[in-house]
Amino acid sequence: MPPGAPLLLGDVVLALETVRREAAEQNKPLADHLRHLVVHGVLHLLGYDHADAAGAAAMEAREIAILAELGVPNPYRDTM
Repeated sequence: MPPGAPLLLGDVVLALETVRREAAEQNKPLADHLRHLVVHGVLHLLGYDHADAAGAAAMEAREIAILAELGVPNPYRDTM
């Protein structure tokens, strides 16, 4: 990799039809659900995981904080 080149962490891939269906099922705006899934995916690329309770709590807290800065309500409000 050339000096100064951006570090590539991986890809975040979303299936739009699935995201639309999930947003409708969860009664959430499509844009909010898309933002949440992108944030969730990027956090995975940065090493966050939800394989255990402690990891899930840390990841969810980080997601909620980032999404709040983007004006998106807590996506876990109905499931917590």
